Parts: sequence; C-alpha cells; structure tokens
Amino acid sequence: MINADGLTLRLWTEADVPALVAAYADPDLRRWTQLHADTVPAALAWVAVQRDGLANRTRYGFAIVGSAGGPILGTVALKRADPDGPRGEVGYWTTAPARGRGLAPRAVSVLTDWAFAAFPELRAIDLRHRLGNLASCRVAVKAGYPLIETLPPEAPGRDGGHLHTRAA
Repeated sequence: MINADGLTLRLWTEADVPALVAAYADPDLRRWTQLHADTVPAALAWVAVQRDGLANRTRYGFAIVGSAGGPILGTVALKRADPDGPRGEVGYWTTAPARGRGLAPRAVSVLTDWAFAAFPELRAIDLRHRLGNLASCRVAVKAGYPLIETLPPEAPGRDGGHLHTRAA
C-alpha cells in the first residue's frame, strides 16, 4: 500500500470485481483501454492479471482510493517487460465520477516516485497514449512526463500515439 498526496494506492482483490464492472460500463473508459473488465468473468481475469504481474515482478497494479479509503477512483500500474531492466511503463485510468479533479496526474506522480525509490535500476518510465486522447496527454505533462515523440499507427485503422518519458 502506498499513501501519498491524499491518495491511497492499494493492491486489487476479487472483492473489487463489482467496482471494476461498474467502472467499465463507461464507454469512454472502454474506448481508451485495451483490457476490458465489463463482466464478472472479465473482471476476475483482470484482477488475476494484476496478481500474476505482481508475482512475476512485471506489473505493479494498484487501485486508487482516497486517503480515507472509500470507493475505487481508478487504477495505476507500473509495467516492466524486463523486471531487472532500466525502463518501465505507467498505465492508468480513472472512473467517470473521479475525472476532472486532478486525480490521474497525482496518482501517476505518486506511482512514479514510488517506482524510482523502490527500483534503483529503473532509469526511465514511459507513458503512452493514443493520439486522440487529449486528456491523457494533459495527465502526462502534469505528472512530469514530457512528450518525446509521436508514434505511428500500430496497425491499419489504428491511431498513432504519443510517447512521454520521465527520467529518474
């Protein structure tokens, strides 16, 4: 558990499945995310991905809640393809009711500070988002992730994206 800047980042559990299904009822969330947890089986699988990533040190996924607990406001995760390598990637989303309150940049900053302290070999963390996701671009900049480059589309019919990177 991480407590900082008025937020608590805690590990996901199966008890969070109803909140995940409710969050993924939001079409904006589904539009910008790759893994969807909009049914109970999908949400259970999503929680398992978080748990398995923690076990193999490739994903540190946290539920975002207020400092006094309360409902889930979103998620933030550090992803590491190479658990001992110098780079990571941050991913996040917020629930519809939590948007527009500066929560996402705070959560990304808290996770980033924690990651650089917890993993001294980590030299940089990337944040990628699709081109049309202007809110994510603002989150990246507010969290101290400058724009590094515009990425080409990954496949025909898919948007390109932005790569933002924060150095240790």
